[in-house]
Amino acid sequence: MIASGEVPPEVREGLRKGRRLCLWTLFWLGGISVLMYLVMGQSQAMKTAFIEDVLSLVPSITFLIAASLEDKPASRRFPFGFKRFNSIAFLISATALLSIGTFMAYEAVMALVMMEHPSIGAIRLFGTEVWLGWVMIGVLMYSAIPPIILGRKKMPVAEKIEDKVLFTDAQTQKADWQTALAGIVGVTGIGFGLWWADAVAALFISLSILRDGWSNIKKSTAELADGAPRDLEGGDLDRDAQDVAAKLANAFPLSDVRMRESGRYMLAEIVGPDAVGEVDLSRFRPEHRPWRLAEVAMVLKPRNARPGEQADRPSVRPAASSLRS
Repeated sequence: MIASGEVPPEVREGLRKGRRLCLWTLFWLGGISVLMYLVMGQSQAMKTAFIEDVLSLVPSITFLIAASLEDKPASRRFPFGFKRFNSIAFLISATALLSIGTFMAYEAVMALVMMEHPSIGAIRLFGTEVWLGWVMIGVLMYSAIPPIILGRKKMPVAEKIEDKVLFTDAQTQKADWQTALAGIVGVTGIGFGLWWADAVAALFISLSILRDGWSNIKKSTAELADGAPRDLEGGDLDRDAQDVAAKLANAFPLSDVRMRESGRYMLAEIVGPDAVGEVDLSRFRPEHRPWRLAEVAMVLKPRNARPGEQADRPSVRPAASSLRS
């Protein structure tokens, strides 16, 4: 694992900011969830917004757990350290986002198929009878403000420190305020007698959330399966990884270059007949964020290797690395 003293300063600062933003998320969204529950009534959009707000707490929680393990030293039970817990947290966060979209789509489709006609009654406030829809709209407008602010603040931090968990959390915040806007449209539609507006608004927003959730599921599973590093925003190969792979391939033309991720860090292997000698990591680090390349391992494999021959089996040479086990 990377020793605590070797964690780059920009990563340390980013983790501090991320923790602070996630704690604020738990505070604001926890309170909003309570308000949603109290006023949701029979509105499908309001029920969806409530469930979505509860599920949206998951990425922040998983980030806080993974970040707390970032500096934890390796142990006998975890000899390679705890950096890969970030990958596990990414999968959990991606699953939460996909669950939000799936739930929204299912509830909206069922409401349309069953042709449910939700009704919104009235409540008495300060001695005056008020349509509950106005209260719902007020709560929904309020619920959209913190996610907009928190999501915009999380996104640049996630990009700076290559944290997919925090990036997914920012996407979840986007889903929060989009759900709130859909809820406003739905409640307003009910007020005008458009029973279907409630479900259609929720279904429309769920499609975007499903797309982001499915994309993140694919990236997180690829990361855990030792796939090549992926970009934060898409399924393309990471630009930093391509930069490193090109430099290594040029330096070791007779060998294969393998790249994978461990949390926010990249690990490389040189496998082939010229995988010998010491490797200076500074020669191969990416220009944008050089700290991401944590290890280059050398696996000597003679060109004339044939299966079953003892002398021709691959052997691992000491790695040039900023990792410590």
